[in-house]
Amino acid sequence: MSVYQFKINIDKEEFNQFVEHHPYCNLLQSYQWADVKSNWDHLHTGVYNEKNELVAVGLVLIKNLPLGLTMFYLPRGPILDYKNFNLVKYYFSELKRIAKKRKCIFIKFDPSIHINDYKSYEYNKNRYEDTNEYLDIFKRIGAIHHGYTMNIMDTVQPRFQSVVYDEEEWEDHLPKHTKRLIKDADRRNVRIITGQKELVKEFSRLVELTEERKNVALRNETYFEHLLDCYPDGGVIFLAMCNLHDLLQNARKKKEELEKEIANTPENAKKKLRKLQDQINSTQKDIKEFDEMMEAMDHKKEDIAIAGILSIQFGNTCEMLYAGMDDRFKKFMPQYKQYVENFKWAFSRGCTLANMGGVEGSLDDGLTKFKDNFNPMINEFIGEFDLPVNKILYRPARKAYEVLKKRNLGE
Repeated sequence: MSVYQFKINIDKEEFNQFVEHHPYCNLLQSYQWADVKSNWDHLHTGVYNEKNELVAVGLVLIKNLPLGLTMFYLPRGPILDYKNFNLVKYYFSELKRIAKKRKCIFIKFDPSIHINDYKSYEYNKNRYEDTNEYLDIFKRIGAIHHGYTMNIMDTVQPRFQSVVYDEEEWEDHLPKHTKRLIKDADRRNVRIITGQKELVKEFSRLVELTEERKNVALRNETYFEHLLDCYPDGGVIFLAMCNLHDLLQNARKKKEELEKEIANTPENAKKKLRKLQDQINSTQKDIKEFDEMMEAMDHKKEDIAIAGILSIQFGNTCEMLYAGMDDRFKKFMPQYKQYVENFKWAFSRGCTLANMGGVEGSLDDGLTKFKDNFNPMINEFIGEFDLPVNKILYRPARKAYEVLKKRNLGE
């Protein structure tokens, strides 16, 4: 039987090295995620074996509750071999021991265990054969499974995520309509720029527009800067830019050239004349559209940010955390081009996947339908567990937690 040693305050480099090279690698268990969640207390925990090798780590976030009580939470953690029952039992028994000293009512965790992976159009209810093995191990340590929830809001982390993998010829396998929409963006001279804190102001403006449009609360400029400070090497902002001045000038120039060509075309070349006239009509629509947009825009800005994404690379993963768009430019299709550029960026840096984020388990929501434009895989996770520490207070605390979760867990 292995002899283990539980430690807290694991060294940052050692902690991240372990997470980055583990099959369950994810951003939410990175060392510096504790800095992102600065309104929580935290512990960087780890387990060493008899050879003094690190075999488990867990970033534990601690939420302070009324009356001096607490709740422990391990987002997508801990990171360890979940089929090693002795290791799982040891880790959580030691964590419970610490939790009792902190007046913790229960420990919540939602491990990065996939129980199914499929294309959304291939949805099936068959789960991997070892799913019940994991459930049995968690049950044996006293953890309570909250079931196979279907809605994003049912859990802290979404149980279903839409992910693009760095597979061979992934770009060739994009749907035809997605490729066409990217060409539409190219036709309107949409270009993608990347940066970090120097782009935060414009990115925040786009997020605010999205908040207003969808009536949701996301994040502000200070938070985005803080996030990039926490991941200086892995953080990036993508901005889709366009120049209305250039588009308008080019459209006017094109119309003049078409009109000259019509004037020099014989009257009996009716087929060619109809084609040229159709092109003029289309160009005239563009001119009208660009003129109207120019009137509504700040004329001092020739280059305009019309969409943006903030992503973080950690290990071999890329998390596309936040996105925003100026809806006045939705016909420019900027999000399609910038998402693909984000995938290229991630895969060029050694990422094996780019996570576009959560979707509803029904797979019929707007998020799923948009993300399906990139031929993703759906990762279905095993879900949330509670490990009661104070069994007397757990039930009433669980009810109170549901209210607290809606208000505070996104902070």
